Amino acid sequence: MNKRISPMSVSQILTPPPFAPLTVDDPAEAVETLSALYERNTRFLTNAFAALAESGVPQGRFRACYPQVSIETTSFGHVDSRLSYGHVTAPGVYTTTITRPELFRYYLKQQLGLLMKNHRVPLTISESATPIPLHFAFGEDSHVEATPAMADILLRDIFDTPDLNTTDDLIANGEYEPAPGEPLPLAPFTAQRIDYSLARLAHYTATSPKHFQNFVLFTNYQFYMDEFCAMARKLMADGGGGYTAFVEPGNVVTLPGQTEPSEGSAPGRLPQMPTYHLKKKGHAGITMVNIGVGPSNAKTITDHIAVLRPHAWLMLGHCAGLRNSQRLGDYVLAHAYVREDHVLDDDLPVWVPIPALAEVQLALEEAVEEVTGYEGFELKRIMRTGTVATIDNRNWELRDQAGPVKRLSQSRAIALDMESATIAANGFRFRVPYGTLLCVSDKPLHGELKLPGMATAFYKTQVSQHLKIGIAALEKLGAMPPERLHSRKLRSFFETAFQ
Repeated sequence: MNKRISPMSVSQILTPPPFAPLTVDDPAEAVETLSALYERNTRFLTNAFAALAESGVPQGRFRACYPQVSIETTSFGHVDSRLSYGHVTAPGVYTTTITRPELFRYYLKQQLGLLMKNHRVPLTISESATPIPLHFAFGEDSHVEATPAMADILLRDIFDTPDLNTTDDLIANGEYEPAPGEPLPLAPFTAQRIDYSLARLAHYTATSPKHFQNFVLFTNYQFYMDEFCAMARKLMADGGGGYTAFVEPGNVVTLPGQTEPSEGSAPGRLPQMPTYHLKKKGHAGITMVNIGVGPSNAKTITDHIAVLRPHAWLMLGHCAGLRNSQRLGDYVLAHAYVREDHVLDDDLPVWVPIPALAEVQLALEEAVEEVTGYEGFELKRIMRTGTVATIDNRNWELRDQAGPVKRLSQSRAIALDMESATIAANGFRFRVPYGTLLCVSDKPLHGELKLPGMATAFYKTQVSQHLKIGIAALEKLGAMPPERLHSRKLRSFFETAFQ
C-alpha cells in the first residue's frame, strides 16, 4: 500500500529560477523564447523525477509552469476585415498558455505575426501560473520505468498531475467567462487541454502528433486505408510526387525513392484508430484515419485532432441510400445534416445549423467531375447533393420504422450514416472547415442489400475511385490560401484571435 509523504517533507515548493517577462516584436523571436522557456521548465521536472527515482527521497514539491504569450491593445480600430482570425475585436489584455512550441512552430509564427501586424503592438512572453503536469513534461519517446525506490511514493504529493477540472472546452464552446481583471483568451485551447489531446492522439493512432498533416480524411472502413497505403507506397517508390514521407502506425517512415521503411517499428497489433500520413513541408500533406463505426469514435478523434488546428477535414464513408432513384455506388455530397448522433448535444445544441462551406463543396464537386469524367448536368447520374442523417443506432431498421422514416422524409434526407454529422458538427464547433462525400453501399428502405459477391466487387471498384476523389479534393483545398479556407461562417460574435 502506498504511503503518503508527510506534509513537512514537501512543504517547500522547488521551482526553476524566475523568468522575467520579455517583450518581443518579432514572431520568430517569440517562438524561440517560448521554446527555450518550455524546454527549461520541462527539463526541470524530468530531472527532478529522475533524481527521485534514483534516491526515493523527496527534496520537496516540484513545480514548473507553462510559458504564456500575451498581447495588450487599447484600440477599437478596425483591421483587415477579410480575415476571420489574426486580430482581437476590443481593447484589453489577451493571453494563452503554450505547450510544445516546436511542434506548433509554423502555426505560432503565423498567428503571432498576424497579431503584431494587425495591431502594431509587441508581444509579452512570460511564465504562466498554470503548472505543467509531470506526465506531459516527458517527450513522446520517453519510457519511464518504475523503480523500487519509488514504490511507496505517490507522485501527486511531489509533482503536479493532470487536472481535468481545468482541462475543458469552455473557450471553444463559447462558454468561458473570465473573472473581473483576468485577461481574455487568445487561443481556443489552453496548453493543458492540448497536452491531453496530444497524449490521446498517440494512444489512439499509434503515430506521433508531429506527423499529423493539415488536411485530414476520415473513413469508417479499412478498405480505404488499404487503398491509401498502396497508393502512398507507390508514390514513395516513384519519387514522392511532391510528398516528403509516408508514415504508418508505429511511426514507420518510408521516404521518396524507397520501397521499404527507413525507420520505426510496426506495432504488434493495429491501434483503435489506425492512422497514416502522406507528409509535405509545413504539414501541408494528408492524414487519413480509420475511425471505425459510430459517432462516439468520430467525436473522440476530432476532439483531439482539433488541437492541431488543421485546415480541413473530410468524411469519406459508406451510407444507406434513402431514395429509390439512387443506385449502389452513387455518391452523396452532404450540404446539410440531421443530427441524431447525440454525442455532441451537451457541447453544440441540435438547433445550431451546420452550414455547407462553399470552398469545400466546390472542391469536392470538381474532384468528382475530374475523377469520374461526368460534368455538369451529367454529374447527377452518379451524385446527389442533399441532407445526410446521422444516427447512433446501427440497427435502426429493426425498430418500428414509422417514426424514423417519417423524420427522414420530412428532413428531405437522401442518405443515412453514423459519423458524418458528428464530424461536421465538431468541425463547426472547433472552427475546422469540414465536408462529407459518401458512397451508397445499400438501400435498406428499398430492400437492396449487398450479397457477399456483390460486396467484394463493389469494394474493389468504388473504394479506389472514392479515395482518389477525396485526395483530389484535399489537394485542391491545399492549393488555397488558409485565410480563404477559414470561413467567417465558423466564427461566433466573440472569437479568439488564433485560428
